[in-house]
Amino acid sequence: MNRRRHISWGSGVILCMLFCSDSFGQDNRFLSLDNVFEIVRKYNPVALQANLKNDSAQAIQQMARGAFDPLAVVENEQKTFAGTNYYFYTQAGVKVPTWYGIEVKAGIEDNGGSRLLNEVTAGQSSYAGISMPLLKGLVLDKRRAVLQQSKVLANQTEAERRNIYNDLLYDAAATFWEWVKTYQLYRIISQAVANNEKRFQFVSRLYAGGDRAAIDTVEALTQLQNFQFLQSEAYYNFQSAALDLSVFLWLPNQVPYQIEPGVLPDTSWQQIKTETYAVPAAIEDLVATAKREHPKLQSLGFKRDLLVIDKRLKTQSLLPTLNVNYNFLQKGYEPWKGLGQYFLQNNYKYGLDFKMPLFLREARGELKLANIKIRGNELLQSHASFEIENKIRNYFNQVLAYRRQIAIYEDALKNYQQLLVTEEYKFSIGESSLFLLNSRENKVLETLQKVAELKTKFFKSNIALQWAAGALQ
Repeated sequence: MNRRRHISWGSGVILCMLFCSDSFGQDNRFLSLDNVFEIVRKYNPVALQANLKNDSAQAIQQMARGAFDPLAVVENEQKTFAGTNYYFYTQAGVKVPTWYGIEVKAGIEDNGGSRLLNEVTAGQSSYAGISMPLLKGLVLDKRRAVLQQSKVLANQTEAERRNIYNDLLYDAAATFWEWVKTYQLYRIISQAVANNEKRFQFVSRLYAGGDRAAIDTVEALTQLQNFQFLQSEAYYNFQSAALDLSVFLWLPNQVPYQIEPGVLPDTSWQQIKTETYAVPAAIEDLVATAKREHPKLQSLGFKRDLLVIDKRLKTQSLLPTLNVNYNFLQKGYEPWKGLGQYFLQNNYKYGLDFKMPLFLREARGELKLANIKIRGNELLQSHASFEIENKIRNYFNQVLAYRRQIAIYEDALKNYQQLLVTEEYKFSIGESSLFLLNSRENKVLETLQKVAELKTKFFKSNIALQWAAGALQ
C-alpha cells in the first residue's frame, strides 16, 4: 500500500503544528495524523510501558547468563578448646560452569589440627577436576533451558511491543478520524448558518420593499434557527471528540496534553482523490505477509518455541540421573603437576551418582502437560491467523466499497449543487418559493455531510486495514 499518499510514516517534529489559514480567515494550528502518531510513540504512557518490556527481557536474559558465571568460594573453619587446637580447615576454589553441562573446578586446601576428620587430608593440598552428567542433563539442563528461553523471550517481548504499538496507534487513528469528522460537520453547518444569515437578511429586505410576504421571513428565520441549533450541537461534538483524542496526547515528563480550541485537524487530506488512492492490489499478498509478520502471530510463534524448550527439558526428566565427578589431587598448591601421570592411578578422588524414580509418573505427567500446552498454542495460532485474515479481507472490502460510494455521492453532490444554484436564481427573480429553495439547500447539506462522513470512513478503513495486517508501528 502506498501509505505516503495519505500520511507520512517518517519521523516528524513532536507537536508540530502547521500554521495556515482556514476558510474562516483566521490563523490556526493544524494537527495531522502524523503528528498524533509521533506524539503517541514518544510520550504516551502505554507506548513507554511497552518499551519497558524490552528492558525487562534484557534483564531476564542477563539473569539467565548469570547461571554460567564462574563461582569463587573461600571457606575457613577452626576450633580451639582448653588450649587444644582441634582443627582448622581452609579451602579456596573456583567453579566454572560450561554450556555442555560440564563443570570445571579447581582449588586449594590447608587443613590441620589434632582431631581432623579421617577423610580430610592434612597440610597443604590442591585439586583440579570436573563434574558432568552422563544421562539426565547431558543434552539439556535447567540453566541451559532458561538461557535459551530468555533469548526467545527477548524476541517474543519485541513482538508483543509491536503488537501493543499496533493496537495503540489504531485506537489513536480511529479517534483522530472521529475528531476530523466532527470538525468537517461543524464546518459544513457553520457555512450553512452563514448562508442562511445572508438569505434571511435578503428576504427581510424584500419583505420591507413589499416584494415578499411576511411568512417568507418566518420561514427563512426558522431555517436559520434550525441550522444554528445544529451548529451548536456540531461544535459540542467537535469539542467532545477533541477531549477523546487528548487522551492519547502527552508531553515530555508525563504531562497530559489537552487539545486547545485553536488547534484544528489538518485538512490537506481533503485534496486527495479517493478514486485514485492507492490500496493493495493483491489481497492474497497482503494476507500472506500478515501471516508471516503480524506481531501477534509472531508472539504466539515465539511462545511455542518457549514451550518446545520446556518440553525438551521435561523429556530429560525421563532419563535417570548419572553424574560423574573426578578430582586430581596433589600435595602443595600446584595441582597440574603429574596430572597425566597419575590419572586414575594415584592421587585422585572419583565418584558416581545415580538416581531413577521407578515409575517416572512425575516426569511422564510433566511431559504430557507440556505436549498439551504446545497443542493449545497451535490451536490459538490457527484461530488468530484465521481471525486476522478475515479482518484484512473485511477492511479491504470496506475500502473498496467506501471508494465507490464516495464517487457516487460526489457526482450526486454536483447535481444537487447545480439544482440549488438554479433554484436560487429562480428565487431571486420571483419564480420560486423559499420552501423549494430550502429543500434544495437541505439536500445539498445532507449530501455534503454524507461525503465528509464517507471520506473519513474511507481513511479510517485504510488505517484499520493496516492495523489488521499488523503494519502500524
